[in-house]
Amino acid sequence: VPLAYEPAEAIQVDWGEATIILAGIKQKIQIWCMRECYSGDIFVTAFYRQNEESFLEGIVKGLDHFGGTPQKIIFDNARVAVKEGFGHHAKATDQYFALSAHYSFKPVFCNPAQGHEKGLVEGLVGLVRRNCFVPMPNVSTIEELNEKLLEYCEKYRHHKIPGKSMTVGEMAENCRNHWILLPPYRYDASNTLQVKADDFSLVRFDHNKYSVPHQYSSKMITVKGSGNQVKMLYGGEVIAEYDRDYRRGSTHYRLEHYIGLIEKRPRSVYNAAPIKETVPKEFYQFLMQLDSPKEIVKALRLYLDTGEELLKHLPYTDSYDTLYACVTGSTVKNVPIKTSVRIVLPDLKRYDAL
Repeated sequence: VPLAYEPAEAIQVDWGEATIILAGIKQKIQIWCMRECYSGDIFVTAFYRQNEESFLEGIVKGLDHFGGTPQKIIFDNARVAVKEGFGHHAKATDQYFALSAHYSFKPVFCNPAQGHEKGLVEGLVGLVRRNCFVPMPNVSTIEELNEKLLEYCEKYRHHKIPGKSMTVGEMAENCRNHWILLPPYRYDASNTLQVKADDFSLVRFDHNKYSVPHQYSSKMITVKGSGNQVKMLYGGEVIAEYDRDYRRGSTHYRLEHYIGLIEKRPRSVYNAAPIKETVPKEFYQFLMQLDSPKEIVKALRLYLDTGEELLKHLPYTDSYDTLYACVTGSTVKNVPIKTSVRIVLPDLKRYDAL
């Protein structure tokens, strides 16, 4: 049956799946797709998993992109959205109901195995796969991928759908005065918990541990887990932020969280997990050949201050002093710099005749 929608009347949403190369590793990611039914305007973003946090966050980001809220959002009977029942009789989960109340839209659910009831967004999933994931994207972070997807959404507004007299962007402009206004406060779609940091400044969230600065050891930390990130807060301030890990039993350290403690206890450098598991292999080998724990600590502090710039000087030095001189451009006396390049000293006598 041909369907016709009023401007900003409804948005259809759905999940898709695609394969990318992320930080050198081939893996599957989940594509969150939204389509406004009158104009065909789209919003697409990627998440690691199809969980409740990603589902809610995807809607919030999409409504921000469209610039308003429709009268209804149409979705299927996925468990992230439905607490019980199906189709017309489905009841939204508590979190989805709270989000719909916050943005003043009506959740509408399709009947089981009736994908044609949200055919506009079903078509969008295939469209995005063909145009954004062929050839396979090779990105460093999922944020980089999402920037590319957002660029595609903006570009799509210049597209003209067959049978329509206006472009998608022109029709989207007609929706501007029909959207329900966005509320003054953005809905917090994160999974928020209060967790006590252990004696090693580690906070457990969703089967994994994440470090916080050592001064927050044994303190209550607010953990906010969104679809792709985990944030740690104390006193309302963000003290650590990570890409969310969906594996089990992993521990994530940040060297900067422990460096102050390591400076007070320098002999710990030989077995400190935050050093072994965070610094590059070639730098760790350099550290282990230094003369004293204090030199190792100073080299670690230099690494935190200069980052990857330090690593390119490692082949030419075998002490902290020469490394410091190379990185900072200063001079150091009586310390040879390791090199395989033959250095020919210039003849300066000719300058004496000037």
